[in-house]
Amino acid sequence: MTHGYTTGANTSPERGPDPESTPVYGTPQIPQQRRQEPESAPESDSASAPARAKGGGRDRYLDLLRSIALVRVVVYHLFGWAWLSVLFPSMGVMFALAGSLMARSLNRPALSVIKGRLRRLLPPLWAFSAVVLVMMFGMGWNPLKDPDLGGTWWGAAKILDYIVPVGAPPYPEHLGSESGLLESTWADQAAGPLWYLRAYLWFVIASPLLLWALRRIPWATLLAPLALTAVVGTGLITIPGETGNAVSDFAVYGGCWVLGLAHHEGLLKRVPRYLAVSGATLIMGFGLWWASGHLGPDGWDLNDIPLAQATWSFGVVVVLLQYAPSWQELPGRLARWDKLVTLSNNRAVTIYLWHNLLIMATVPILDQLYNLPFMESDAATSFLDRADTLLMFVLIWPLLAVAILAFGWIEDIAAKRRPRLWPNGVSGGGSRRKGA
Repeated sequence: MTHGYTTGANTSPERGPDPESTPVYGTPQIPQQRRQEPESAPESDSASAPARAKGGGRDRYLDLLRSIALVRVVVYHLFGWAWLSVLFPSMGVMFALAGSLMARSLNRPALSVIKGRLRRLLPPLWAFSAVVLVMMFGMGWNPLKDPDLGGTWWGAAKILDYIVPVGAPPYPEHLGSESGLLESTWADQAAGPLWYLRAYLWFVIASPLLLWALRRIPWATLLAPLALTAVVGTGLITIPGETGNAVSDFAVYGGCWVLGLAHHEGLLKRVPRYLAVSGATLIMGFGLWWASGHLGPDGWDLNDIPLAQATWSFGVVVVLLQYAPSWQELPGRLARWDKLVTLSNNRAVTIYLWHNLLIMATVPILDQLYNLPFMESDAATSFLDRADTLLMFVLIWPLLAVAILAFGWIEDIAAKRRPRLWPNGVSGGGSRRKGA
């Protein structure tokens, strides 16, 4: 019902179009736009980094959380393991981190902050949309003749959601053929991540009001999204269409966004840790109890169970933020991941936007292995059949690296910075840049 992240116009953070969306080449179906793990349109780089550590540099703990969330989103969309939505609620974490950053930015005039967020978000989206739309048009899709859009100019105007994601962008449910390079539901899968950008956009616009309310009635503001989810996410009140999906997404992840605001404001630290963790544990327990009685088609996938997703994500975020250290550098063995953490934070939007499409691109690439002379035996073919998802997991990372090189620099342009091809915190001479 909500997202974890699978692709599609009705995608949840982790899904694809709908929880019922079709799997791609044997990969788990990706929640779609509003039905929903990536998360700022995931917040990206230095200028869009989360709250600062006490010393004035980046808070590497929050950077680490964002990197884990992005990796979990990719793994979820590859393997479709429902338990990942319980192990680490990526979308809730990403919305919380984005909310914390937004609160810090709101020390400046609200309108200029919102404009700045849009400026950072839209250019990477435009590059992605241009590629996807050219592919759809090139394969014969005509929005003016699409019955799902009413076959009118008004319906075709929904294409504008690829430019400013205020709603769900349209796409053909099936495009191409099953024997083509891409599976026929590729457009549905590719559009999946855009549900998150829509939710992010509306949270950004609502943040000045949410922050104002949080400072005056903190408990009511924190718990209001959970109460709203209990109304619109359980069938008590049903709002049809994409409007209902948008409201549900806003409710499910609104609590996490407000927790991010509260974290920056220092409100969470004012609550005794034992009390905060005990309350979070009760909320998480309720979420699991609710999920146990409302299992969806994929069992314990919380992306299909809005109230469970909202409460579980809320509780996990409370615990993560209550125990949050202020790291200016990653400690101990975590330091070995420093460059990758820096790179993934600087290119979070690019990774999130492109990973679903690239997962599908691994399939026709791996299909070429069957044509190699030494792979013609039955044993070799059987091995490839069994190891296809694992091989996709191996291949997706170099493909994401290519996407970072090809499109990542657009994030720098959007942030009014000098374009960089591989911003992992290491300067040209190989030395580590302080505070990268």
